Amino acid sequence: MAKTLFQVEILTPEGKVFDDEVEMVSTRTSVGSIGVLANHTPLLAMLDACELRLHKGDGEILRFAQGEGYMQIGDNKAMILIEDAIPAADLDADDLEARIAERKSELEAMDADTEGARSAERDITRLEAFLSVAASN
Repeated sequence: MAKTLFQVEILTPEGKVFDDEVEMVSTRTSVGSIGVLANHTPLLAMLDACELRLHKGDGEILRFAQGEGYMQIGDNKAMILIEDAIPAADLDADDLEARIAERKSELEAMDADTEGARSAERDITRLEAFLSVAASN
């Protein structure tokens, strides 16, 4: 049985990453995981770095490493504004591990409770989320 489709648009600072219809969006907000189907109630949510799944139908799932951002649902459309949207197949686990190690080393050399330290901590969290997506390939 075919499910109702709805429009999803994904935008990053580099431009549009996705603009098509899907059956479901699966992601994580700042308060927990969420699955969005067609005709969802209006919603504005802050998104965490995680795996973003777009269920296209017939078992096809598009997977992305999602950076932090926002999702707006309204009028049977979803707009996802995020820092990064990297296709899971494009992730390099070795590169991500090296970048995590580098940021952790930089963090150790920083004074605690500074903007630089907070930025490094956010980067490490995002890179670890991306590594988790890469590991599930």
